Amino acid sequence: MTDSSSPGTVFVFVHGAWHGSGQWAATQRALAGLGAASMAVDLPGHGFDAPLPSGYLQPGQPGLLTEKSALATVTMDDCAEAVLDTLRQACRHPRVVLVAHSAGGGPASLAAERAPELVDEIVYLSAFVPAGRPRFFDFLGSPENAAARGQSLNLGDPGELGAVRINPLSQDPAYVEELRQTHYHDIPLDRFDRWRSALSPDLPLAIPATPVNVTPQRWGRVPRTFLRCADDRALPAAVQDLMIAEADQAMPFNPFTVRTLPGSHSPFAARPRELAAALLP
Repeated sequence: MTDSSSPGTVFVFVHGAWHGSGQWAATQRALAGLGAASMAVDLPGHGFDAPLPSGYLQPGQPGLLTEKSALATVTMDDCAEAVLDTLRQACRHPRVVLVAHSAGGGPASLAAERAPELVDEIVYLSAFVPAGRPRFFDFLGSPENAAARGQSLNLGDPGELGAVRINPLSQDPAYVEELRQTHYHDIPLDRFDRWRSALSPDLPLAIPATPVNVTPQRWGRVPRTFLRCADDRALPAAVQDLMIAEADQAMPFNPFTVRTLPGSHSPFAARPRELAAALLP
């Protein structure tokens, strides 16, 4: 097998909550400059296909707290299948590296569990690892996550909405600043409004709430790397380390390779060139 820096490698990117394939563009350009191919997935209901609550773009955003999400019926299976569709396209390359960010770790892990033969390596970029606890919510509710920012960003009742809803277009300065501090605190201030405007308001509830069960025989046999974000305020380093430790305890025969990046939860925004270089050790 070739190593990760081989021209035969293709990276398949899976975004996190409220994001889409477009947020990887700068990282993909940097990888292309280093001679590496890449593809990016839009999970169902994300990217330019994301449906918006009916009042989201209207003055006053009527119904934003109560209108049921159009994504309420999206399942974890749907999301894993979107990843698998891209992996099947990518398999013409000699080596496939699956890169998941944040909540995207759930669908990526389930895809690797179902078709480990399609994945040569999984890279978790401050992403949910289900080996120790099967739901992302299990880690978000842990004591290690008590210092995380962003809990006040969630709107309405996720169970009623069928989604974890935020308001990237909020006109409340305090809300907007909390969004920046949580996800993008280390990008230039004058770029933040553009980044937040590209976010979608709804994350299908199934993504953080559905158990993802992985086995040693399938997911466990795929080599895996964790890229820690040292100053992550959305998923603090203590939670990242907890997921790594529990996965290694569950599957000690194939432990994580761990590397640390400086900065926030969103290195694809703050330092895409450095992120690309970290993917090509």
